[in-house]
Amino acid sequence: MTTLRQLYDSTCKKLAPIYGDREARWLFRTIMEHIKGWNQVELALRADKEVSDFIVGRVDDATDRLLEGEPVQYIYGDTYWHGMTLKVNPAVLIPRPETEELVDIIVKDNTKSDLKVLDVCTGSGCIAVALARSLDFPEVSGFDISDDALAVARENASALKVDVNFFKADALNLSKVENEFDIIVSNPPYVLESEKAGIDKNVLDHEPHVALFVPDDDGLKFYKAIASYAKTALIDNGRLYFEVNPLTSSQLKSWMESEGWKDVNLLPDMYGKTRFLIAEK
Repeated sequence: MTTLRQLYDSTCKKLAPIYGDREARWLFRTIMEHIKGWNQVELALRADKEVSDFIVGRVDDATDRLLEGEPVQYIYGDTYWHGMTLKVNPAVLIPRPETEELVDIIVKDNTKSDLKVLDVCTGSGCIAVALARSLDFPEVSGFDISDDALAVARENASALKVDVNFFKADALNLSKVENEFDIIVSNPPYVLESEKAGIDKNVLDHEPHVALFVPDDDGLKFYKAIASYAKTALIDNGRLYFEVNPLTSSQLKSWMESEGWKDVNLLPDMYGKTRFLIAEK
């Protein structure tokens, strides 16, 4: 029989060459949390206890999938983000920590109640759901071009008991509306095709490219389309929030200023990279 400590050691030894020691340990904890519901303390307390062949087999299966580059979030169909457990699958991007920061910026900036909010390219619905939970009685909508993504977003809103109006639309072909929203936010596709060489294999092979990449010669296409829509869809002095590519952020700022946006500001993420743009109508 195998002890939990032996299983931990052997699993981390397999994963570390690809993921590094620290992430290998986190991956093992994540696997065991999904298989047995054990947290880090419980794992330590059970370290010298034997585990069944069934458990060893399930850990080995997950490990093999991780070694093939499949994200652990897709293996188990969920991720923990901004204090929530969200459903994810290969139809949607796995929400990143930087996007948590974007939500926090919006919440800090907007303390009024009953604000009308639109999340463009909503994907899993992570931003829309987080804002519905964090703002003061907001009216939140979100849209995406993908039916499969919208199904995930609706499931997340339902599971977390928030009311978000999700609907299908194309961010590159939006019908104009007048003075409808206080806040528009978007984390659109922004990774340049030329950046693919530096993208991790597990992202490149498993996450939806339509939600990630834009052509090098038209890297701002989503931002320009969304900002043009927001020019009429926002109320006067309404705010537009973007997650941005550090490589194209200055170009985007200059373009938005030339289009008459006020107080266009770029902000860094926790890693010091230019990651967010805020502008006022």
